[in-house]
Amino acid sequence: MPVIKIAPSFLTADLGHIADEVRAVEAAGADYLHLDVMDGHFVPPISFGAIVIEAFNKVTELPLDVHLMIERPERQVESFVEAGADILNVHAEVCEDLPTIIAQIKALGCRAGVALNPETAISAVEGSLAEIDQVLVMGVNPGWGGQGLIPETIGKIRDLRAKLNERGLRTDIEIDGGVKVHNAAECAAAGANVLVAGSVVFNKDASAADNMRDLRAALAAADPET
Repeated sequence: MPVIKIAPSFLTADLGHIADEVRAVEAAGADYLHLDVMDGHFVPPISFGAIVIEAFNKVTELPLDVHLMIERPERQVESFVEAGADILNVHAEVCEDLPTIIAQIKALGCRAGVALNPETAISAVEGSLAEIDQVLVMGVNPGWGGQGLIPETIGKIRDLRAKLNERGLRTDIEIDGGVKVHNAAECAAAGANVLVAGSVVFNKDASAADNMRDLRAALAAADPET
């Protein structure tokens, strides 16, 4: 199993104490910070924009994995890259010309990711796999944290990894939504090498640092090399 990266999602974090929350997950070994941008149109909630991405960029050296759950993402790509996004994920469902927006992101020196909603088939990105740095597979319906993993997600990840392997591609597969201590190893075994961890990290039951350690321990128990 490849090295598994954990990307805490700040959708459920205390945004009133960004620096403290960031320091906690940094100390616990986070690999990325996952930041969800929602516009109230593509998904009902509204979260935050480029100015908040810039605020995160000022308090961490970790890569910022920015997930644009917005309509017309091509209009906003430049502002989010300028704000500090290291990986910019756009949704296949709203990209009429996916190759062009992928090229737009990469021309700005940013890694390009494409997200797939649960009902969206892998075929939506199959023609662009060689250009994509990361495929983000939604494990829940987008918009809210704390949901349970849709069971069919595991098979979707497995099929996607098989298609990438057939092409000799080492593209990252990121699973976003529903990742918990009890299923993290299953997601990784299916082929996901980046796990977005939201409510499993940021909750009232334990500290973010302790929750991160529990998640790492679950992965290590399944694969001691993780």
